Amino acid sequence: FLIHNISIHSSKMKSMLVIALFVAVAAAAPQEFLLKEVEIKDPITIVRSASESDPEHGKYSYSFEGSNGIVMSEAGEQKEVGEKLEDGTIPTGTVSKGSYSYDLDGVTYTINWVADENGFQAT
Repeated sequence: FLIHNISIHSSKMKSMLVIALFVAVAAAAPQEFLLKEVEIKDPITIVRSASESDPEHGKYSYSFEGSNGIVMSEAGEQKEVGEKLEDGTIPTGTVSKGSYSYDLDGVTYTINWVADENGFQAT
């Protein structure tokens, strides 16, 4: 019984120590981060948007372009992704591909990607 009480007491002390540590770290945080004003910018509007879906064939696509120059597109479809199971069904999954691009300091960066049975791969 005594060992059990010591174990509970020790556990409570550890918990209190951890809480005290978090309070001390929070109190020691530089105050300029708490008082810094946040610059509010205009919202980014969507200037172009399109989407299609074909549930019968398990296909979809969508794209958009923002007023800040970000462009994104994606298309996907259902695909058999495995061996036939014991119950006779074949597992299916969504295979998607797309791209997104953005401007940074006058340079446009474009990332093309595919997500399939081999995972997410960006180029």
